This record gives sequence, structure tokens and C-alpha cells, in this order.
Amino acid sequence: MKAIQYTRIGAEPELTEIPKPEPGPGEVLLEVTAAGVCHSDDFIMSLPEEQYTYGLPLTLGHEGAGKVAAVGEGVEGLDIGTNVVVYGPWGCGNCWHCSQGLENYCSRAQELGINPPGLGAPGALAEFMIVDSPRHLVPIGDLDPVKTVPLTDAGLTPYHAIKRSLPKLRGGSFAVVIGTGGLGHVAIQLLRHLSAATVIALDVSADKLELATKVGAHEVVLSDKDAAENVRKITGSQGAALVLDFVGYQPTIDTAMAVAGVGSDVTIVGIGDGQAHAKVGFFQSPYEASVTVPYWGARNELIELIDLAHAGIFDIAVETFSLDNGAEAYRRLAAGTLSGRAVVVPGL
Repeated sequence: MKAIQYTRIGAEPELTEIPKPEPGPGEVLLEVTAAGVCHSDDFIMSLPEEQYTYGLPLTLGHEGAGKVAAVGEGVEGLDIGTNVVVYGPWGCGNCWHCSQGLENYCSRAQELGINPPGLGAPGALAEFMIVDSPRHLVPIGDLDPVKTVPLTDAGLTPYHAIKRSLPKLRGGSFAVVIGTGGLGHVAIQLLRHLSAATVIALDVSADKLELATKVGAHEVVLSDKDAAENVRKITGSQGAALVLDFVGYQPTIDTAMAVAGVGSDVTIVGIGDGQAHAKVGFFQSPYEASVTVPYWGARNELIELIDLAHAGIFDIAVETFSLDNGAEAYRRLAAGTLSGRAVVVPGL
């Protein structure tokens, strides 16, 4: 079968031919219908050899949708042909966090060598993929898999980040979204649906700000050296109650801290270069501001997102690519020329 794999440190991902997998006991084989392309992939492929720990060759893709093609021994209650999306942050299923559905924070995954698809385990950028357990599948019914697959990360990650801050998003408050791409444009829609806050979106180009306005941002601000000052002109002295940084480089984190208000949440979602940090302390950050770095989201939250998708609240911007042209999606991602989320469709 065809797959897009990272095969050599520092090289571009490439289209390869690999054997079609067979499900083992407890596993599920999916015929992939859509797979998302994420900045996290680009980040791990930028790592030097001494820091790279994900194995080679690596079939990429941690956002996956598909049809159940076969099940392994012991799997019951899952019909062949069922349309599903994949919950990506696999855990042990038994620790305290996993028992709450928070497999993204599994306390034993590293110890047991459990890796997400596309981030250690074979991912979704292939014609078929193995899912380790049926509990990591969420049926989507008649939803379009191409439009729905971004919800497994580009939706789940901001949803998880926003939910924890909803009590702070009262009427008259402000929420700032830095970066309006794959995750950010979904975050804007979630904020509009879930809260009464005024949503201010920041990005580096007019077309990205146009997308932010299209999906519901009340205000847009160019993300440049004057961004913090221009945001403060909108928020006034109270600042933002929530700042979501979907970029994670030092300039955007500095902007996030500069626009945050007293008692606010600053949530750094973007991985950036992995080196940036928020400056926290007296005379450096607002009083009682909380800075956090979330990772993905809970299983129940993905189910909730699929329910919201059935209710029609999302307008997910996607650009589609075939498997044969999947490497181009990563080039476009690195160049910053994508609008919304890149989705590879094996059937194209």
C-alpha cells in the first residue's frame, strides 16, 4: 500500500510502498478516508538526529479518519464499514488519567512505549492504518471525513484549552487568538459558540486575518511589533481574560503576556521552535495570571466535538492533497501558505 513516510533525518517525507497491515488481537484496521497534516509533524522532522526519538521509517499523520475494514480477535460491537475518526493520544487505559478519559496525560505511556499514530506508531498518511483499540475510535455517521478529520487535533486541542477557561469568559471579557491557521480558526469558532467574550484574532497576513473574520472574529490585528499595543487599544486596561497562542515562538509568547489581564489564562498551544518561554514573576506578568501548556484533549471531548459538528457549528477550512502529492502539503505548511488545514485524501 502507499504511505507517506519520514525516512531519513533532515529529508523531506516521501511516498513509499509498504505492506498492508493486519490487525492483531484487540486492534482495528481502518481504510483511511482522510488524514490531517500538522505543524507537530514539521517540528519532529526538524529535530537533529540526537533529539529524534520517533523511529524510522515513520508513517506520518496523527489526524485520521477512516472506515473499519477489519477487526482483530476480541474486538466486538464495531461493524465493518463504520465511519470513524481516530482519537490520537493513546494511553494505557488503566492509570488515573486514562480512567478519566485523559489519555493525553497518561502517566504510563512513556514507560510502556505507547506512542500516538504518526508520532511513534504508524500514522494515518497511508491507505490503511492500525488503531490499537476500539476505544480510540469515534463514529462520525454521515459527516464528511475530510472536513471532520481536523477536529481530532486542530479541533480537540483548542477545545480542551478553551473549556478550562470558560468561567473567565464573561460578557464584556476579551479572548485573544494568536495564529489563525489550522487550530486557530477552529478556536475562534469554538469561542464564539461557547462564550460571550469578544474575540480578537492576530496573524501575520491579510488573507489569514480575512479567514479569521470569516469564521467569527470580532476584531483582527496584524501580528507585528505593534500587536500588543494595538490589542490593548481594544481591550483597554482590563486586558484579555484568555490568550491562546497557537504559534509558540518568542515574539508571540511575549505578545500574549503583554495583552493578558489580571487573573487571566495564557495558554501556549503552539510548539514553535521548542525553545521559547513565558516570562513570569513580579513586574513581568499580570497578577494571578496563569500560564499553561496543554497537550491535545480527552476522549470524551472528541465525542463532544463530533456532536458539535453534527449540530453544524463548524466551518473548517481545508486544502486537500492526494497521497501522491502529500509531500507538497508539508512544503506548503513549512512555507506558511496554507489556508486552514491540509488534509490528505487517499482516494483522490
